[in-house]
Amino acid sequence: MQLMTLREQLEQGPPLSLEEREQLHELVRNIEADIEVESTTRRNSLVDRVDRAVERLGIDRPDLAGTLGNISVSLANMEI
Repeated sequence: MQLMTLREQLEQGPPLSLEEREQLHELVRNIEADIEVESTTRRNSLVDRVDRAVERLGIDRPDLAGTLGNISVSLANMEI
């Protein structure tokens, strides 16, 4: 799954600031929680949060932004 790929990139890719790393780990936890809970309201905001992370990381970390973009598309396809 794309979340596993994102975790691997976080651990093996170029270093991120502690704040960026924590934000992305928190985002992964939120995605996993939302998938489990399947709450429509939370799911809509989840896609927004993923999209904002893609925008933030787009220039500096295109690898992470690409993986998060794929996750966003997958969530949208699952109607999350």
